Amino acid sequence: MAFPRRTFLRVLGGGVVVAAGAAVAVPRLDAMPSTAIEGWSGPDPAETDPRRRALAWALLAPNPHNLQSWAVDLSRPDTIVLHVDTGRLLPQTDPYSRQILIGHGCFLEILAMAAAAEGYRTEAALFPDGPWRPGKPVARVAFTKQPGIALDPLFAQVPRRRTVKGGFEARLLDPAHKAALLTGHAASALPLVLVDDAESVDRLRGLAIAGSELEMNLPRTHKESIDVVRVGAAEIAANRDGISLKGPMIWALRHAGAMTAEKAMTPGTLAWQGGLDYVMAGYASARAFGWITSVDNTRETQIAVGRAFVRLQLAATALGVALQPHSQTLQEYPEMADLRATMHRQTGAPAYATLQMFFRLGYAGDPGPSPRRALSSFMTA
Repeated sequence: MAFPRRTFLRVLGGGVVVAAGAAVAVPRLDAMPSTAIEGWSGPDPAETDPRRRALAWALLAPNPHNLQSWAVDLSRPDTIVLHVDTGRLLPQTDPYSRQILIGHGCFLEILAMAAAAEGYRTEAALFPDGPWRPGKPVARVAFTKQPGIALDPLFAQVPRRRTVKGGFEARLLDPAHKAALLTGHAASALPLVLVDDAESVDRLRGLAIAGSELEMNLPRTHKESIDVVRVGAAEIAANRDGISLKGPMIWALRHAGAMTAEKAMTPGTLAWQGGLDYVMAGYASARAFGWITSVDNTRETQIAVGRAFVRLQLAATALGVALQPHSQTLQEYPEMADLRATMHRQTGAPAYATLQMFFRLGYAGDPGPSPRRALSSFMTA
């Protein structure tokens, strides 16, 4: 993530602007560390365990705040037991871990694709030890060798999948792409709606912006994001998770003392305003929105939502369509209740339904992959 140049130049003093100008002339300054994104190359060629090979791909799944809150137990032969890493939750903005479980659904879908690529069928028993709560497993996944198993055509898109957080191009969503996404999703039992008419997009954009502003102006919810911001190449390399801030301008801001966690929490500072400008620029460029609903909100349904969503994003990737989730207005903490209800009405979702995913979609350049931790860091046994 990089701050808009106009914000940077507007606020900083002359001496720092000169430094920033020099930094901008060196494009690799404060670049994404290669170690932080090595996982996007897939499993180690020397790895022979099909479970570990499949896991290497599953770890590329989308997930809230890039927390990568997956934990896996390989102690049983031919089996993966998937847990939630309870040290990587979002208690302020995701108090019921609904988003976290959706991220686990994304993980399980890519795991199944990757296992098939290795010649294995997977059977996932959800919540095998009873209803989920911290400490109980999300799934027990059995691997069975199956010669000739079909390769999922979306699997090829896994290393190409990106979540574009910056601005989109001005062009409208291609009707053929819209139709293809709706058709591809039809196999899911979860309703999907895509809208691209200007009036609907404007209304939904306003709600999305209001949700982001509310979260940023509430210290306890904003801090939950700031706590996982990794500023600069060194922090990114040391953590390989969270929200990455990097590049020449970030380098200059850090060296000027203008980019700190404390300042990012303080309205009116360059760090706080730059973050807000960046989010607002993304929404301003949106030309289409979409959402996925469900008739209930069980833990099993949350997993199903994740599986359907990642397939949608992979299908979008194949078409060259960018997609970014907007979670703020769907979050279940008390202060967001009114906006969440308004979003529910504006999307036309039935009163009994749960809005599970809301996202913008359009076209954008490749922002590059996000950091991923080493496979060994996810192992519990």
